[in-house]
Amino acid sequence: MTLETIKPLALTSEAFAPFGDVLEAVGDPTMLINEGMCGRHHDLAKLEFDGEARAGISLFLAQKRTLPCELTMVERHPLGSQAFLPMTHEPFLVVVCPDDNGKPGRPIAFVTEPGQGINIHKNVWHGVLSPLSDPGLFAVIDRIGEGNNLEEVWFNASYLIETP
Repeated sequence: MTLETIKPLALTSEAFAPFGDVLEAVGDPTMLINEGMCGRHHDLAKLEFDGEARAGISLFLAQKRTLPCELTMVERHPLGSQAFLPMTHEPFLVVVCPDDNGKPGRPIAFVTEPGQGINIHKNVWHGVLSPLSDPGLFAVIDRIGEGNNLEEVWFNASYLIETP
């Protein structure tokens, strides 16, 4: 059986806007701090947390993925956003899906540039954390609190994410 293929795109703020925020230090900083020695790119993401919850910072160590690779499932977090900030200067694969009446639509894949992170808005279907090099170490900012904040869907037929 031939898998439907997906060609990854370069990650841009415009292309990713329906799904979340691209976190990167581009252009001039919005302010200088620390005696003028540090440029601050301020308030780059919309963090969302429903209910009695708070933001938490966790460290994830994910296994390296090699392209091409199969995409078999996606997940979403209905109660809060989830930000992924790589702790290395290496690209990673980002997969998101538009919502199709409560189910994931056709996946869209992006490959980040070194230095980019992402914030996936709440209730957005997305693939699992997929670093393209070792170590796959990420700081993750997401919702900590009561309630079921994970929904997973396995595809009837996998997709093949090609090499960009």
